[in-house]
Amino acid sequence: MAGGIAPRILCIGIPVRDLTFRVEAVPARGSKANATHLAEICGGNALNAAIAMARLGGRVSFAGPMGDPGETSSGFILDRMAAEGIETSHVVRMPGATTPVSAITIDAAGERTLTIYRDPALWTVTLPDADELLADCEAILVESRCGTFCVDLCTEARRRGIRVIVGVDRAMSLTDGLLNAASHLLFSSEQLQETAGVAGDGAALKRLAGLTPAFLAATRGPLGTIWLNETGALEETPAFPVQAVDTLGAGDVFHGAFTLRLAEGEGVREALQFAAAAAALKCTRHGGGPAAPQRIEVEEFLRNRR
Repeated sequence: MAGGIAPRILCIGIPVRDLTFRVEAVPARGSKANATHLAEICGGNALNAAIAMARLGGRVSFAGPMGDPGETSSGFILDRMAAEGIETSHVVRMPGATTPVSAITIDAAGERTLTIYRDPALWTVTLPDADELLADCEAILVESRCGTFCVDLCTEARRRGIRVIVGVDRAMSLTDGLLNAASHLLFSSEQLQETAGVAGDGAALKRLAGLTPAFLAATRGPLGTIWLNETGALEETPAFPVQAVDTLGAGDVFHGAFTLRLAEGEGVREALQFAAAAAALKCTRHGGGPAAPQRIEVEEFLRNRR
């Protein structure tokens, strides 16, 4: 951070209004269960990451579509973004559209089951001009599902030397423009193997390395992260063992923390370790992005494990 000024990071995604229910066990089909807790939070991959980065000391702005200005969900989410210090002037409100809403069931082991509605109209959004979005920008973090409306922006960002980190939230097509527009691609193990069409994380990473110039990594929950270094060799970054109570948003927090450390000038090894610590702390707390840790907590967590 030159001069002590926090890096500005642009997050691109589609925010979601989450209703979370805690249960002892996910109910079987056709049955019902009483929840022990209900929470209403804001979510979505990029927004969870944005909250994490803001908590960790980044200057974060958000771009992407949201529903009609008159609906309840978009106003709810914008209020919470403002409370986290996330800049929202680049959010596009789309008349007649609906902001996504999800119902999330979290069992006693912390695993979650989701049902979500996303309005197809949201993918027709036109983002603001690149000069406006990329001014004073150190990095972009984007949900892979948003490639349809932001590939050109990401390509321009790379032309300007700005990092583009893609949090892959579903299997990608091998013709997806983000494969070439990204500087860093962060998969989960399942999404990686499905995208590559190859069993085994190492083999899948090496296959994708022939299709994209981006840094490639795959998160594997408690098994840590596997990635390819600058020579093309496989390396692993261990996860930190914790007693998990809720994994919702952990991957997004990982992506946000990784992106922030890169924007602060750190290399991928340190960024991956920092991200692992942030994600581990998040898993010890209920809630998605709003359960992301503060910077001082992550730094103390790492000090105590060295």
